[in-house]
Order: sequence, then structure tokens, then C-alpha cells
Amino acid sequence: MDGFEWLKPSIVLGSILYAVIGVLVFWISFVIIDKLTPYKLWEEIVEHKNMALAVVVAAMCISIGQIVAAAIHG
Repeated sequence: MDGFEWLKPSIVLGSILYAVIGVLVFWISFVIIDKLTPYKLWEEIVEHKNMALAVVVAAMCISIGQIVAAAIHG
């Protein structure tokens, strides 16, 4: 029964908590970066179809996600 150790409620709830914390940190980071740029990122990408900025924002999202994952994992 050792193969089902990850199904314990404490482990599942801990994983959910870390996921929520990770998403919050990611969202806050994106908002801060959006405030630091001279224009609105979402508006520039969606309305003005700025593909270069979309690639930069995608790279930023992947980077922040990796940092948050590494911080949570330990």
C-alpha cells in the first residue's frame, strides 16, 4: 500500500496549497511587471497584435513559473 502514500489528505491539501501560492505569486509578478512597463501588456498584445511583445511575455511567464516551482520544490 506504499504506492498510494500520495493520496493521503494532508499531502493532497499541501499540494493544492502550494499550487494556489504558486499561482498567486505568478499573478502578482505579472501585475508588477505590467505596472513597470510604459504600456499595458494585455492591451498591446490583444488589441494591437504585438507578436514580439507576446513572445517576450511568454518567456517571462515561463521564467516566473520555473522560479516559483523551484522555490516551492525546495
